[in-house]
Amino acid sequence: MKKHLLLLFFLLGTFTAAKGQNVGMKTNIVGDALLSPNLDVEFGLSTKWSMDVSGQFNFWTVNGHRWRHWALQPEARYWFCERFAGHFLGFHAIAGEFNFGNIDSKLSFLGSNFRKLSDRRYQGWGIGLGAAYGYSWVLGMHWNLELELGLGWIYSRYDVYPCTECGTKLESDRSHNYFGPTKTALNLVYYF
Repeated sequence: MKKHLLLLFFLLGTFTAAKGQNVGMKTNIVGDALLSPNLDVEFGLSTKWSMDVSGQFNFWTVNGHRWRHWALQPEARYWFCERFAGHFLGFHAIAGEFNFGNIDSKLSFLGSNFRKLSDRRYQGWGIGLGAAYGYSWVLGMHWNLELELGLGWIYSRYDVYPCTECGTKLESDRSHNYFGPTKTALNLVYYF
């Protein structure tokens, strides 16, 4: 999976002219802190538009808690002033697969009950759409710091298992509509 993401980012970068401030590579510090390594590439489309493609994955079980997933999130961005600086709006899609379980959460909002993650494992896929607002601070000639928050909808299909390691299904082919945050990012960006 990691090889496929790196190949995708390389290919996207090859189809864009590599002039100054046309291509940026970034990492989401929030995702890194949550043990979900990620890599983004953003390239300029015009003076006010850019395309950001982010990928993340997590294939670990930590202290018996399973939060395995991979996701790809392309986003078209409209910049209010100039590209790669200041305020922007983003319109994104998201697709991925997940395998969550044995996570003690007291959270329940907008039709999603995360308390069920404590005694069940959920394995499946999801797709969705969202919109985001962000701001990018110029730190230097090649470096930016970017904050972005997005809301949206994710439709998922999944199977339910009684524990993190067992394979006996309790329920098959269930569906769920999630409404809420779809993107939270504090990106450290390097522009070429």
